[in-house]
Amino acid sequence: MTEVSSEDIVIKIGSIKEASFVNSQIPEFDEPYVLKDFITRLEGKNHLILIAYVGDNLVGFKIGYEVNKKTFYTWMGGVIPKYRRKGIAKLLSKKQEEFVRKKGYETITLKTRNKHKNMICFAILSGFYLVGVEKNNAWEESRIFLEKKL
Repeated sequence: MTEVSSEDIVIKIGSIKEASFVNSQIPEFDEPYVLKDFITRLEGKNHLILIAYVGDNLVGFKIGYEVNKKTFYTWMGGVIPKYRRKGIAKLLSKKQEEFVRKKGYETITLKTRNKHKNMICFAILSGFYLVGVEKNNAWEESRIFLEKKL
């Protein structure tokens, strides 16, 4: 287990390349996006890419973008397994929410799959509410929609 204190964690605005690098190390993503996917998704959108560092190591990321003038979509994020349970995801979310509030958005939305139970719990504990489900024949692949009013 890697020892990390909250003072060791630094959150910075980052690049698509950095986010793609961290994303490739998240085992829960069955088919991780590649750099081109990130570029295509974010092209022409007001977006925010946050990168978490411990020392010189990129250990986490969080990406979101504007849906409309009132809604910000927190699209993707993750923390490399050996750095989990150290408050990194919570800090990334907090920094993203600070940005979203300052920009005047009223709502943050997210979507995850039913199989990502840790993400669902994290979102609910962070103040999100379940607002919808898109069913799939494979129940674990059903999409869960969550929303947080600011």
